[in-house]
Parts: sequence; structure tokens; C-alpha cells
Amino acid sequence: MVTRRTFLASSAAAGAVAGNQVAGAVTASEATSRFQHGVASGDPLADRVILWTRISGATDKVMAVRWIIATDPALADIVNQGVVTALPERDHTVKVDALGLSPGHTYYYRFEADGQQSATGRTRTLPEQDVTRLKLAVVSCSNYPFGYFNAYGRIAERTDLNAVLHLGDYFYEYAPNEYGNGEEFGRVHEPAHEVVTLEDYRIRHAQYKTDPDLQAAHRAHPWICVWDDHESTNNSWRDGAQNHNPELGEGDWATRRAVAIRAYHEWLPIREQPSANGPFIYRSFRFGELADLIMLDTRLHGRSQQLDDPKDTAGLADTSRTILGVDQQAWLAEQLRASKRHGITWRLLGQQLMFAQLLGDDGVMLNTDQWDGYPASRAAILEQLSAESIDNLVVLTGDIHTAWAMDITPEPLGEAYDPATGRGSLAVEFVTTSVTSPGPQGDAQSLAEREQVVMDTRPHIHYVNLRDHGYLLLDIDAERTRGEFWFVDSVVERSSGERLAAAYVTQAGANHLIKDV
Repeated sequence: MVTRRTFLASSAAAGAVAGNQVAGAVTASEATSRFQHGVASGDPLADRVILWTRISGATDKVMAVRWIIATDPALADIVNQGVVTALPERDHTVKVDALGLSPGHTYYYRFEADGQQSATGRTRTLPEQDVTRLKLAVVSCSNYPFGYFNAYGRIAERTDLNAVLHLGDYFYEYAPNEYGNGEEFGRVHEPAHEVVTLEDYRIRHAQYKTDPDLQAAHRAHPWICVWDDHESTNNSWRDGAQNHNPELGEGDWATRRAVAIRAYHEWLPIREQPSANGPFIYRSFRFGELADLIMLDTRLHGRSQQLDDPKDTAGLADTSRTILGVDQQAWLAEQLRASKRHGITWRLLGQQLMFAQLLGDDGVMLNTDQWDGYPASRAAILEQLSAESIDNLVVLTGDIHTAWAMDITPEPLGEAYDPATGRGSLAVEFVTTSVTSPGPQGDAQSLAEREQVVMDTRPHIHYVNLRDHGYLLLDIDAERTRGEFWFVDSVVERSSGERLAAAYVTQAGANHLIKDV
């Protein structure tokens, strides 16, 4: 099977928050705090938002936790409050769906337990009317042993964001030395083996949540998250995974999948959606009449197994193979249809894997784990866009540890598509680079040369960066969506430097990217 890792190896504000706790070393008082893993908010709606924390050092105790949410950093103008219970069965994580909020407002919140107070977090509800502008930071692929989460630190400092979108690989499941060592940074994975059991997944989540930059970003903004594969294990699908090995004592897949999902819901500020087949994470958010954000699960919900051979024409032609599952694909179709019917200007598709075609020099796909390996699923979406005249779809992607900006067209090398004018393009795609996870090997010059070759020979690819780490900033108004690629100076040392490397714009109705910076 051609996988992301083999491809990468071979191919080309926080100051406004009360308490003002920003990225830095953990102090002695924090080490004994009941709130060692910080606070977070997520899944904002117009009248509510999920608030999250975790009570440290509670062992088997049942702990009462008071929460408050207010309109001011001093938490004087309280709009809601209550007491919840931190239970051992939930690893003493706490989630509150704070109700009674007003649309498009900034709020501040805090937890109290055992006579101690958490840091104060800042969050924001979704706007409902007269939305003229929207800004979202988009991130993925944060591997703890590969370096410092400086990208999270820069996101925490922004005061202009409506939300942060995390598109998966929030953490990595590998044992130390299997994919990153971390000794030089003091960032060796815990536990000291691949995570398999519920306790393992909880420990790994807890380790990542001690990172000061990650805590700062969670504290400063509401997050909207989906998992990719490493929150369970590499190249997972509905009924298995490349990195799940029962013969090595890793048990059955159904159990591992279930505990990975359980720990994810415990440790992330995500609104849980139970169903007869277990909790699911595909869901949508509306930012007034400006944008609909549709979040997908291309990994665990309904995906068929990946093909081993990218030249398997019979497998690629099998229309029963799916990356979404029949039910999620139908749900997505109706979401797109309803978004147009309601007069929403932009449709943002938050998901995990590269949607546009990524072909090698021989014309064969490079990665069967991406949408390329599921052509029927992609064709169904493109056919709907064309048949129903649905414009202004912006696909948002993570996973591949590199940055890309692309037009989406059924045949990027065919005559029906014109890269200069966008004729034949049905949507656009922005792929955010990684927070720390490595891209292809090579020196800066050779990688830059490879980037140019890609853009010269694949006309739908307008931008690629194989070298840098950081995040994507989406700046949206009624006339255009602008994607800005922000890269940090380093991941091997703590640094506050960042730069705007490139920006691309799609005008409303154009379905085509043009360079802006």
C-alpha cells in the first residue's frame, strides 16, 4: 500500500484573557494544581459552547467542579454557572455545554475545584446575523517528539479569530523512537510504548495537554476538531488499520477503536453525538449567512479498506468502496444542497485528507489513503456540484505535513480545465502544513526545486510548500475567501517568529484560486 508516510519519505490575545497565562515553563505551583492540563472550549453554537477541563491528582475520588462563564475577563458579569462532577470513569475530565449565551459574543470562563481555580479561558459563540467577516486558523499533525508547538503559540496570540479548526492527528500513537524520538527536546512519548488500551490513550492525551503552547491556544479560542488516523492508529479505516497488529498482542480492532474514540471524547472539547453505531463526529456549523462549516469523518465512520496497489484498476472502479460511508455521503449531499437553498455564500468542508488529485510523474496516484483511492466518493461530490450549480466550496485539509493550494476539477490534465482562468474548476482546496510532523526529506534547495516541478507539471496545483511548519489562516467575507500560509521560524527551539509565506484568493462564484501574495 502507498501511504502518507511512504509518500513523504520518497516524494517531492491570550493577553486579553484574565490571568494572562501564556506559553512558558510549568511553575512549581502549577505542578501541584488541580488544573495541570489547562482549560478549553469548543463546538460553539449561537447560544452555547462546550467548556472543558481535567482535574489532576484526583485518583479514585469523585470531585465537585464549579464553573462560571461571564461577559468580562474579571468574571463579574456572570451569565451562567453551575457544578458538575469529575468522575474516575471519565478520567476526571469535565465537559459542560454552557447555555444561555448570545450570538457572536466573546465570553470568559473558569473552573474551581478543591479550593483552587483554573486559568481563565476566552471563547466566542457563532454569529447569527449581519456577518461580514470570518477568520479561522486551521491546523493539523502535531507530533510531540518532533519539536515545539510554536504554531499553537502564535495562534494563541491572535485576537482576530472566530475559531480554530483542528483537522486531525492531534496526537500520535507511536512508541518512542518509532516515529520521532524527542530526547533532544525533552519530549519523549508517554507511555513508553505504542498506545493501545484506554489507559494508554488517556496518558498520551494527558501528555500533549501539558504543552504550554497547546494550552494557550485552547485557552484563547474555541476549537472545532475532527480526528484523523493517529488518534487511533496509522492508516485506520472502519474495520482495521495498517498499524493494528493483533499478532503482537494489540487485541481486536473493535476494542481498540472504541477506547480511542472514548478517550478522544473525554479529552477534547467536542459535543458528543451518540448513535446506535456509537458516537460520530461529522457535524456542521453556521456562521450567519456568510459560511457553513461542514466537518467530515473520512477515517473511522464508514471508510472501506485502502487499496494496496495504486494501479488496481478493478478496485478503483468498485463503486461500493467509500471513504465516507453511504449515510455520511448522503448527509453531506443534503448539507451542500441546504446550504445553497438557504442562501449561504460559502461552504467550507473541514476534513482530513487531500481531496484533489496527487499524481506521480507516471500519472499514477501517490497515496491510496487519500481521496484518490476512493474515486467514486469524490466523483459523487463533484457531480453534485456541477449538476446542482453549487459554487463556493472550499475544501480544508490536513494530514500530509505540507502546504498546498489547488483548484478541484474532475480532470486536471484534461482540456476541459484551464488553470489560468479556472474554467472547469468546481471548487478549491487549501491544505495546511503540520504543526511539527516532518515532510519529505531533503535540503531546502532540493525541496524548493521539487515544489516548482510539481507546480509546473500539475496545472491544478497553484502552490506547494514541502519544507515549513505552521498553520493556515482563512479570511472570509462575502466577496472572497483568502487562504494565508503562516510558517513559524523553527520547531527545534521555542521561538516567537512567524511569517506570511503566501496567500491565495478565490472570488465568490469563481471556484478558482489566484495568487494574492
